[in-house]
Order: sequence, then structure tokens, then C-alpha cells
Amino acid sequence: MTSGFQIISPGSAEVFAERSYHNEQQITKALESAEQVQKDWRNTSLAERATICEEVVNYFIKNAETWGEEITMMMGRPIRYTPNEIKSGFAERASYMIKVAEEALSDIPTSEQNGFKRFIRHEPLGTILVLAPWNYPYLTSVNAIIPAIMAGNSVVLKMSEQTALCAERYAEAFEAAGLPTGVFQYLHIDHDQVANLIKHSLIDYVSFTGSVEGGKSIQQAISDRFVSAGLELGGKDPAYVCKDANFQMTIENLVDGTFFNSGQSCCGIERIYVHQSVFDQFVTEFVKLTKTYQLGDPTDPTITLGPMVRNSNAERVLEQIDKAIVQGAEALIKREDFPTLELPYLAPQVLINVDHRMDIMKEESFGPVVGIMSVKDDQEAIELMNNSQYGLTASIWTEDVDKAMAIGGQINTGTWFMNRCDYLDPELAWTGVKNSGRGCTLSSLGYNALTRPKSFHLKLPQQ
Repeated sequence: MTSGFQIISPGSAEVFAERSYHNEQQITKALESAEQVQKDWRNTSLAERATICEEVVNYFIKNAETWGEEITMMMGRPIRYTPNEIKSGFAERASYMIKVAEEALSDIPTSEQNGFKRFIRHEPLGTILVLAPWNYPYLTSVNAIIPAIMAGNSVVLKMSEQTALCAERYAEAFEAAGLPTGVFQYLHIDHDQVANLIKHSLIDYVSFTGSVEGGKSIQQAISDRFVSAGLELGGKDPAYVCKDANFQMTIENLVDGTFFNSGQSCCGIERIYVHQSVFDQFVTEFVKLTKTYQLGDPTDPTITLGPMVRNSNAERVLEQIDKAIVQGAEALIKREDFPTLELPYLAPQVLINVDHRMDIMKEESFGPVVGIMSVKDDQEAIELMNNSQYGLTASIWTEDVDKAMAIGGQINTGTWFMNRCDYLDPELAWTGVKNSGRGCTLSSLGYNALTRPKSFHLKLPQQ
């Protein structure tokens, strides 16, 4: 095991920060502290928990510009966007989960029965391990951290090494808000230490956002314990553009949904099916708008497309594109359309003449590329959208609400959109099917995985 790690900034290839790994004694101390303090934290009032979490949100918003710049330096998203991960997405999700906590965690009454008092209570699980990725470090982690603490749990956060400073910012915010020491902690640990941590007897639940293989490893690691894991594992999210779609709005949203964050979004658009009657027009306008993106240094506020997180990720996307072209796909973005920069900078790409023999239409790309196919009718679109190992989100673009409802009922996905994409509404359950994972975060249902039901069955004294 090495003693530490470096955060290499994708934009400059320079070392942005260095950190040491926590040792085994520090890990054990953190877990024992989390277990001990949680016994008191679970007995604090919900109002007190809410006050502290609200102060955390305010602290994040106050530091959004500075912490947004850190995100840019750590993972390469253009600086014009990164503060909004905090000011918009983080704040919206955290605030909603705080607001809904009282209702979601209230005792569940039963029917009245003479001589008895009966109800079901939501009990906290204990210590929640949150394993968060680099692509949206605050947006993914907040889905579990704030509701876990609101529910009376303690939290241990392991952030991706690429965005490790985000874990420290959480600790700073919780300390400033007055959270008792030990309720929230973070660990900088390597892969082997993570594997051991997942198996540890003092971990009561694992919340993971990452790859399918990572999810399988977590399931295997907890297989000999009676604990659960929430697994959000990404997708190959499709869009279906109907012939009656509002063209300008549809293209603007789908281009953004495809290329925002250099396509490194688990619910970003990765494949598009367009009704044959509007296919040519759609492709022309889609490519035209794509060419207006500005690729370059993410610290430049005029840039709209930054580098991918690392060279290996960019190389994998290029391999998918090259393989598709060999199989007959046509690339519509030419080399001269964008500046020639070294990897991990990668220009966007739009492919047509694609089909489901190609990995570009089946395997997660997680980069700035999309395949666009023509379909003859709704049924063909339904079959193609469902022809995937993933099922995170899918969208339809139409003016016909009845059609959207009818088709949505036939699509195997966790979220079904009409005329929008790549957005998590905190009032709705965030969940996936098939290899997109299992479990649920956000909405009032997001509290279910972070608590256990406890039944109270009280026979009252005779009067």
C-alpha cells in the first residue's frame, strides 16, 4: 500500500493537491467514534437535526464560488458551471430532504384497536458508509449524506480520490454548523481499505455511486452480512424524438444533455432515436448546435466543454468511436471543427448510421459522444430503448402527453421524462433498474433505506 495519493488536474496535468491515506488505527477509531456518538445523535430532536443541516446548506452556498473552482481544478468541468453544482443542485436536494424529513420519519399509525396502542417507527440504522464518485461529487453524495444524518445515523464518507477535497469541505461545513464530533467523518483510503471497510461489522449500510463492476464487488463484500447497499450504477440513457416534437427546445436540451460535463453524467443522453420523418432535420440542427461549443481550458469562463477526467477515459471513448466507424457509422464532427488538443481534451462527436451491433449504442460511453438512429414508429423506438442492460432514465420529446404516458409505461427505466432530461427532481424517487442498480434516494421514499421499521405493540392497562 502506498502512503498517499495525488490529485492531478485534468486541465493542466499538474498536481493540484496531495493527501495521505488514513491508517488502520485511524479507520478503527473513526468507526468506533461513529458508533458511539450515533447513540446520542439518534435521540436528538428532528428540529435540532434540521437546524444543523440547514446551516450546512447555507455554508455550502456561501462557499460555492471557491468550492466550485476546486471542482474545476480536480475533475475538469468548466468553471462557468461548477459553482451551480452547489448553489442549485446541492442546495435544492438537501433543502428538500430536510423539509420532507418530518413527514417521512413520522410514526406510522395503524387502525385503532380497543385496549392497544400500535404504530411503526422509523429507526436509524447506525453508521452509513457513503462511497461517492468524482463526476458530480456533491450532487451524488448529498443524496445520502443529508438524509442519513437527518434520520439519526452517523456517516462515514469515502470520496473518489479525484475529488477528495470535497470530503474535507463537508467536514468543514458540518463543524461550522455545530454537528457533534463523530456524526460525520471522512476517510482517505485506498481500494483494499475500502473493500475491508465495506465488510466491517460497524458499517450498517453502504451507499455507492459508480460502475456496474463496483456494484457487484460491493454486493459480494456484504454477502455474508445482513446489511444492505444502495447501488446507483450509471446508464446508457435513451431519448426518443417524435415527429411532433418542439424542435428548437428539443435540440437545445438534448445537445446539453449529451455534452454537459463532457458527457460524464450517469443520466446524460447517450443514444437518440428520431422519427424518420424529421431525422435529417434533427441531425442537421443537432450538429450545428454542437459545433458552437467551446473546447478548452476549464478555468476560462468562456469555455463550455472541458477535458475528460483522465486520459484513459478519453481513450476508451475514442476506441468506441473508432470501432463504430469501422462497423459502418459516420462521424459528423470533423477534426477541424474543434481545436486540436492533447488528451484528456476530447472534442464532441455525433454518429449516424449506427445500430445495436455497435458498442456505442449498447455500452456506457461516459464521454462527449452520441449515436443517433432513425426509427419508423413508436414501437420500434420502444424496442430499441429497452434493448439495453441499463435502465436509469429515458426521455420522450413530443407534444402529446397521452402518448408520453402510454409509452412511458412500456419503458424499463427508473425515471421517465417528457421534454426534459439529465435532471434529478428531489421530490421524485431516484432509482434504476437492470444494471443501473437498485435502491432509492431522494423523495420521501429515500428515507426508507436509511431506516428500519420497528413495530410498537402495547397492550394498555385495564381501566
